[in-house]
Amino acid sequence: MTGPSSTVEQLLHRQRSLEDFGEPLSSTTFVVVDLETTGTSPARAAITEIGAVKTRGGEVVGEFQTLVDPGGPIPPMIVALTGITDAMVVAAPRIEAVLPAFLEFLGDAVLVAHNAPFDTGFLRAACREHGYRWPGSQVVDTVTLARRATTKEEAPNKKLSTLARVFGTAVEPNHRALEDARATSEILHRMLERVAAFGITHREDLDALRNPMPERLRRKATLADSVPAKPGVYTFRGPRGERLYVGTSKNLRARVKSYFTTAEQRRPIREMLELAVAVDTIVCATELEANVREVRLIAEHRPRYNRRSARPERTAWVRLTEERYPRLSVSRAVDGAEGALGPMRSASDARLAIEVLQGALGVRTCTTRLPIAPRAGARACLLKDLGACAAPCVQGATSGYDETADAARAALTGDPSPVVAALEDQITERAEALDYERAAELRDGVSAVIDGAMRAQRLASLARCAVVAVRPDGDWWDVAALGAGALVGSERVKSGVWDAADRLRALTHDLDIDRPVLVEERELVSRWLERPGTRLLYVDGEWSSPVAGAGRHARWVDARRADRSARGEHRAG
Repeated sequence: MTGPSSTVEQLLHRQRSLEDFGEPLSSTTFVVVDLETTGTSPARAAITEIGAVKTRGGEVVGEFQTLVDPGGPIPPMIVALTGITDAMVVAAPRIEAVLPAFLEFLGDAVLVAHNAPFDTGFLRAACREHGYRWPGSQVVDTVTLARRATTKEEAPNKKLSTLARVFGTAVEPNHRALEDARATSEILHRMLERVAAFGITHREDLDALRNPMPERLRRKATLADSVPAKPGVYTFRGPRGERLYVGTSKNLRARVKSYFTTAEQRRPIREMLELAVAVDTIVCATELEANVREVRLIAEHRPRYNRRSARPERTAWVRLTEERYPRLSVSRAVDGAEGALGPMRSASDARLAIEVLQGALGVRTCTTRLPIAPRAGARACLLKDLGACAAPCVQGATSGYDETADAARAALTGDPSPVVAALEDQITERAEALDYERAAELRDGVSAVIDGAMRAQRLASLARCAVVAVRPDGDWWDVAALGAGALVGSERVKSGVWDAADRLRALTHDLDIDRPVLVEERELVSRWLERPGTRLLYVDGEWSSPVAGAGRHARWVDARRADRSARGEHRAG
């Protein structure tokens, strides 16, 4: 913890009442849809009728019905089944004219259908064919729901007519879209009443219907009963009280409950749930505070099933070794020491950076620890003959290697311009020679150097000052105080922003750092400050980026990021 621990912890625990998150099914809007078509495949058949019923809280709030011209004759078998004839659809609109009105009617509601893949398959195909974006609605299939809500004895099959008989619907299905949608809507709400006993009570729980949890895990959903429906950090504990997993959520109760009601496909997490016997929570004032507490808990306790942030000492840095004729190396224990490049996004980036720094500045590549005075009979490697190394191994202090080491120190966290200048021509030459692979390697190396230097400069500057900032979140304001690169305290208020800022600012005075500030925590608070919409209220000290720093070469980082994105590669951090 940063600062006077008792005061900071007291402030971090100060809360404001927040409305619960999560949408109860009683408040969820459902649109139950049914289609009539000329066949079973969207590739060979077309829609002839759309019927839909919109409900909220079990009450009908709207209906949608239209015949659709399929653009061809309706097969006699379909006419016999639905009663829809060619004469009935001859003056009906085509599907491309119907889709905008239907999609508007659907909005952001949960889409429900009996045998949903059939109906959604036709609707998706129509949207794709006519250039409309499918909204990606959450979908509930009442066939799947019926497998959870009815027994084989009462419903030996899950046909719509069978379920209508089981639940005694007021509307009888008759293979017309609106009537079938009305019957399906009645069946839906009767079945939702039943599955509430299985923990399906909120919109977020509906996904569990597709892949139900085993009963032994579903029974553990009671662990969420005492969890507050507020934002914060949750910790699953094992039978010996050990911390198994730490996470954050805007709604602790809903998130913890979801582990046992929504099918969890990750094998390690399923294993963790088998072991879990209790859940601890820490309610947090702001999302930033929750994220910071999460990384602190993970770093302190090393929960078995947390992978992200579980090993902060694995963060890679690039630095010069402590010896008379230093060389570049990847370090795991620098944590922001002066003269270090990073934190690097990966060990491979660290190695790329070292390669281009060696080539551009002439830093020695050998790993031998050299004596101050060259050994008798010492021999230089090929790099001396190529002019790529000053060879202190044979020339000692007179080699001029001290200037090389000074240039490397300046490039690590100061101005990497000499590296950029030295390699720009090489990259151009490689590209003109059609050696695109080597050109890309050099570009990536330069990008890694610049990115590491930018991060080092940004975090080092933040560590030398105290900041109080605020950012809006709907009707609320999140106020946070940062000192020495760490979160000191936060509050969430509807009014009185300046009063909150003054209280938090007082905590940044005379900070006593009694623990190393985690790299990930510094990255979290830095990103929070730099997000659009954040406003600085107080800055004690100087928070700035050097004019001649790495930031002026950010285009290299942007170019590499764009290239990776174009190739479909994604990267954390």
